[in-house]
Amino acid sequence: MSPIPATAVATAAATSTKAAPPTATAGGWGVEGSLPLLGVVLVAGVGTGALFLVSLVAYRRRRSAQYALISVAVGALLARSVVGAGTVLGVVPMPVHHFLEHGLDFAIAALVLYAVYAHAPGSVGDDASSD
Repeated sequence: MSPIPATAVATAAATSTKAAPPTATAGGWGVEGSLPLLGVVLVAGVGTGALFLVSLVAYRRRRSAQYALISVAVGALLARSVVGAGTVLGVVPMPVHHFLEHGLDFAIAALVLYAVYAHAPGSVGDDASSD
């Protein structure tokens, strides 16, 4: 066997220590710059935007706190699409994306549950007085 040249060893060492780009994931699936993913996020954003407009119209007609809470929750869904598009376009870093997306998920769930619980007919206090 012949010895390995020093330049080959140096080249191999240099290439093996290269770090993967921050947006790369297992299998080479990166989020940033993905056109199919951007398309999905944009379609979701358009659909969520339409739902948000419908929720605003419903709130305007009913003018109740329950409808206002639902409109805010659907607005948070729209904000999720904006954050997702910003991530795909490289504007929102992945750690910020995760923080915002999961924070918005919690806010949406809390708003919807509060709207249902606080404004449901026959609250817990009313049941005791109906006997």
